[in-house]
Amino acid sequence: MFLGTQTTIAGSAYPDTFGLTALRTITTNLNGGGVYVGQAEAVASVYEVNPANVGQPVGLFSYIYGASSTNGYPNTLGTDSSHSDSVGNDFYGMSFGVATNVAHVNVYDAGTFLNYYIAADVPIPARVVNQSFTYGVYYDFVDQAFDNYADQFGVLFVSGAGFNNSPIYSPATCYNGIAVGVYNNTGSAYGPTPDGRSKPDITAWGNQDSVSSYSTPLVSGSAAILLQAGTRGDGGSDTNAATNMRTIKALLLNGAVKPVGWTNSPSAPLHTVYGAGILNLLNSYEQLAGGKHSYAAVSLPATGSDHSPFGSISGFTQSATNSCLLRGWDLDTITSSGSSDAVNHYFFAVTNVPKGAAYTATATLVWNRQSGQSAINNLGVFLYNATNGQLVCCSTSLVDNVQHVYVPSLSPGIYDLQVWKAGGGSYVSPTETYALAYEFFSAKSTLTSVGTNAIITWPVYPAGFLVEAATNYSQQNWVVVTNYTPVIVGTSYQLTVPTINTNSITWVTTTNVVNTNVINLGPGPIAPGGTTNVVSVPTYNNDLDLHYFRLRRPNL
Repeated sequence: MFLGTQTTIAGSAYPDTFGLTALRTITTNLNGGGVYVGQAEAVASVYEVNPANVGQPVGLFSYIYGASSTNGYPNTLGTDSSHSDSVGNDFYGMSFGVATNVAHVNVYDAGTFLNYYIAADVPIPARVVNQSFTYGVYYDFVDQAFDNYADQFGVLFVSGAGFNNSPIYSPATCYNGIAVGVYNNTGSAYGPTPDGRSKPDITAWGNQDSVSSYSTPLVSGSAAILLQAGTRGDGGSDTNAATNMRTIKALLLNGAVKPVGWTNSPSAPLHTVYGAGILNLLNSYEQLAGGKHSYAAVSLPATGSDHSPFGSISGFTQSATNSCLLRGWDLDTITSSGSSDAVNHYFFAVTNVPKGAAYTATATLVWNRQSGQSAINNLGVFLYNATNGQLVCCSTSLVDNVQHVYVPSLSPGIYDLQVWKAGGGSYVSPTETYALAYEFFSAKSTLTSVGTNAIITWPVYPAGFLVEAATNYSQQNWVVVTNYTPVIVGTSYQLTVPTINTNSITWVTTTNVVNTNVINLGPGPIAPGGTTNVVSVPTYNNDLDLHYFRLRRPNL
């Protein structure tokens, strides 16, 4: 069953809710070029994409039905599906698709795809496959088939989570793929899976009729862009590691922006509806561009024993002494034994911030359910203050092959981000390959005056911030500034607020936003964490004077 009604193509109403417009502005030719993709659609015979309806040439497509295939359109293997066209438009369509320059698209009906390729272990050329369909039930044997295939052939399956107000269903419940919910629909499919795992993995805005059929291709297209970027070296010289499906999955989840109401726990790493949050391709790309950084040290504590930071720190994975950004990834291995656990240590000097500022920290660990295995190795993520040995947070689910930690306000200091693997003979294999993506940031914002205008400036990355305004400093009174549009200048957003009277504007700094280089035009403190007064105030919404402004995340 497909996951959306067959609608007239409406166009993408939310091109920058996931950072696509900003990414295209600050980078060059990131469009999925060179990446081979697949699209599996539910209804046999009525499954094909009409090339004309997605603005792509006929030669871009191969249509596969049963044991037959063709590169021509129209053909005798099937007929056009408006659902397939809508999915294709969001995935790679020329008008408003994410990955508009993919190398080729194989289009399958779902039955053919499972029976002739996945279950039969027949290799396909696609690296990313979009599956905007569901079986409507949970099938362990279906999930096992997709997990086996993903682990053997390195294919990333991106699947719609399910119907509105329904539990998550196969194939979205497989371990090694990405299950996608829809953010702008209150009835998005929800987790956990019947065996207790955290799904969906992520949400995105649903174009067309706001169901997961159309949020899913936004994630698939984003995966294709990260694959292109990794292949051309944007993530460093180790392009094989940068394009590994575990790396791509970790980057997509770690770049997600947390919406209001998002929560997790050590035993449930992802939210039951939002997963890791809302897709933001710009964040994921910038973390890829942060480069591959291997662990700084290894320890082998006795099984089940303490593994808090040990001894002196001999080196740092990254240091923030010259930047307010620490970001990157790793694809590595970890090996435990019958008598010892294993810990790979990533040390971070998170120290270069003005007095009173704080960091936001996010880390995501991904590994596979190995081919032919019903169980997974037990890995976890721990974040310690390396100076005093205090545990800040951890993700230790016993059933998930994703771990995720998020700290919205982290004090400056030295930190030990640990990847841990259980020993003691309880593992599937002594050695596991994993991907780790991470980000520590403290965003800088400025408020300046140009004539009678106030200019608010903040970085394009990290993404997910919006300017809000209020008539008084009350948590219930803030509204997003929508009547003025920010523009990208270099690597920063600039929002110009025209002013009309001599009342004061107050710039309020909030969690993980550092107020720097401010021109003080009136009385009041200018220290980070405080406020700065500007002698002007805009007219906004029915001539209502708004005296307070702030930069805030989450914003959705």
